[in-house]
Amino acid sequence: MPLTFVVDPPVTRELRDGLLELWVDVSNAGGAVGFVPPVDREEVRPELVRQFAAMAEERSRLLVGYDEEGRVAATAFLTRNTHRLMTHWIWLYTVMVHPRHQGKGYGRELLAAAERAARDMEGVEAIRLACRGGLGLERFYAGCGYKEVGRVPGAIRVAPGDDRDDVIMLLELG
Repeated sequence: MPLTFVVDPPVTRELRDGLLELWVDVSNAGGAVGFVPPVDREEVRPELVRQFAAMAEERSRLLVGYDEEGRVAATAFLTRNTHRLMTHWIWLYTVMVHPRHQGKGYGRELLAAAERAARDMEGVEAIRLACRGGLGLERFYAGCGYKEVGRVPGAIRVAPGDDRDDVIMLLELG
């Protein structure tokens, strides 16, 4: 059953808890979403609070995918670029699908929903994202229409002696 996507849902306690659980579960399953396992809710919470602050300042929009039980199953943040010469593209941050739903095509659905949301944002001509090298994410994003436009070797240190490339991907909306 496909996910139900909502852009800018009301921020309720249920949503906050669902986002926090998703972020922790994805991180602990090895997902490249800003943490290295193991993590707990208290480690992730400050990052979620920062995202909510960006939403309150209208710099970021939240896209949530709900499963058939109404639980948060996928998410991404569409964040406006604050530099005046770069407002024609947005960042896509913290792209996540819950591990229990992976392998069902929901990642592609999430990226398609993010593209639709970006097309509805005035003046947005492209979506840019960064992903951690070494996990095959570049192939996944390329399969969704993104192209690699840059790479910083060894920019992400996940552990001593384990540096990964920071891969920049772009989807032009034109």
